[in-house]
Amino acid sequence: MKKTEGWKRNLFVLWFGTFMTGIAFSEVMPFLSLYVDQLGDFSKQELTIYSSIAFSITFLTTAIVSPWWGKLADKYGRKPMLLRSSIGMALVMGSMGFVTNVYWLIFLRALQGALGGYISNANAFIATNSPKEQSGKSLSILVTGITAGNLLGPFIGGTIASIFSYRQTFFVTGSILILVFILTLFFVHEDFTPFEKKAGTSSKEIWSKLPNKQLIISVFVTTVIVQMVNTSINPFVALFVRELTHNATHTAFIAGVVAAMPGFATIIAATYFGKLGDRIGNIKILTYGFIFAFLVQFPTSFVTSVTALMFFRFLIGISDAAMVPQLNTLLAKNTPHEMTSRIFSYNQSFMSIGNILGPALGTIIANIFDYRGVFMAGSILILLNFILFKFNQRKINKTL
Repeated sequence: MKKTEGWKRNLFVLWFGTFMTGIAFSEVMPFLSLYVDQLGDFSKQELTIYSSIAFSITFLTTAIVSPWWGKLADKYGRKPMLLRSSIGMALVMGSMGFVTNVYWLIFLRALQGALGGYISNANAFIATNSPKEQSGKSLSILVTGITAGNLLGPFIGGTIASIFSYRQTFFVTGSILILVFILTLFFVHEDFTPFEKKAGTSSKEIWSKLPNKQLIISVFVTTVIVQMVNTSINPFVALFVRELTHNATHTAFIAGVVAAMPGFATIIAATYFGKLGDRIGNIKILTYGFIFAFLVQFPTSFVTSVTALMFFRFLIGISDAAMVPQLNTLLAKNTPHEMTSRIFSYNQSFMSIGNILGPALGTIIANIFDYRGVFMAGSILILLNFILFKFNQRKINKTL
């Protein structure tokens, strides 16, 4: 009974931690460029460039550094990495409120990504410290924390900035991340036994002995594609909404609702699909998710009203809810415990790559084929990803 209660307590605390981490990474979206504008006398072109660098560099450093933190987590435990990440992000976020020029802001944004890893290690922690028969459900619950944080981050950040100031937003977030550190320190318990370094236990050698390498590679590729499809609309969502509403008032608010639709759907449906995957098989649910994502993304290209756009963006969130928890569960079930954090950190890196490539690809496609072309390109990416995954599935153990 105590063990069960301990597992549930861990999940609750880590859910809150990933929720706040999601907020920390997304809250600056409504005002980052405005904050940059306060830090110097920039031309419009300079402001655009500095804002773009300040936003994207966090994901770039996350992609680069995550595997190294994952390796340390597998060696010393996931809880130390959770503590390192939470206190590191708290100090960095608080420091952003004191910067006096854009170069310090860019440096701290890069450091925020480099000191991250809370989400990937929380996934690895739950994967290795939860009952096996509950792994899909527990990882799905964790996904709702991440998604809710990313969803509410811009709203919370914009609200605090509007009531107080841009700088106060960083101070408040840093304080809450200190609370995450304290909760993790006192209420998260890890049963971790360091793995002895033996011949044949290096990352390269362990990777070569993995029974389902094709599966893990397919999961990494799918993670990139899902993030690319989800974020490709971000640079121009307000412009597309303005076009659909014929320059109606409250465009920014409507665009915010459109952007939030996938997140709302994922929060509602992720736990259900996680339970269903535990019962009927993760591969089966993932396959349905691929098919549903294609069937939803393709007709989005032809919407003529913002209501239809909201509807289809909500449905794409349902497909995310079917796919993302299954991907995490497949990683958990097909990775040796001594390598779990590294694999989840690699997956975090690929997610960050998707966050970088998605908006870039969306901007290029929109400039060539208009906004609707982005959704068509997304449906093609999903279809190609599905074909690749099913091809690799032939080499995956039939026990999955």
